[in-house]
Amino acid sequence: MSVSVVLVDDHPVVRTGLRAVLGTRPGLQILGEAASGEEAVVLSGNLHPDVVLCDLRLGDGMDGVATTGALRELSPAPAVLLLTTFDRDADILRAIEAGAAGYLLKDVAPEVIVEAIFTAARGELVLAPELASRVMRGMRHPAPRLTDRELEVLTHLATGSSNKEIAKALFVSEATVKSHLVHIFTKLRVDSRARAIHVAAERGILRERR
Repeated sequence: MSVSVVLVDDHPVVRTGLRAVLGTRPGLQILGEAASGEEAVVLSGNLHPDVVLCDLRLGDGMDGVATTGALRELSPAPAVLLLTTFDRDADILRAIEAGAAGYLLKDVAPEVIVEAIFTAARGELVLAPELASRVMRGMRHPAPRLTDRELEVLTHLATGSSNKEIAKALFVSEATVKSHLVHIFTKLRVDSRARAIHVAAERGILRERR
């Protein structure tokens, strides 16, 4: 079985490393590389790869999840494997919901990536057992939904801003900020600002900046 692949990562050194690892493997053909989600969609639309190996974090443009969704709209649609250093439950769920064929951590052995590519090309889901169990738990107990304003408050909170500073930045009263914090703490089931930030980051509610 021969499988064609497109590599997507915004770091040239990572793409070079992946090409070096995968390009010599029997049955794998690297068709091309893309540095962004937008470029990946155009390239895949022209080259029609069987599998796209894509980083989750892609700089300022589309992230890996958005790229997955766009790639799955192509005809024919490639299988998409997300390769990342992040293993937060929310990211895994977003990837699967977008149609990803699998989600792998960058610290896995090259042989695992190779096998995953062939598995994805066969139309099968690629997910390590420990990640699969977390996906099932996440589907049964989805992450709490914060409102846009609560997310704004939480984002300011993560920078170390005081209630007074948050109120000034959002043009609201301190009482309003305190009210939002109560709702945030309740939804996240925490009792402190530090715990709220930690839990939000852990669940992918607060997106990590690169």
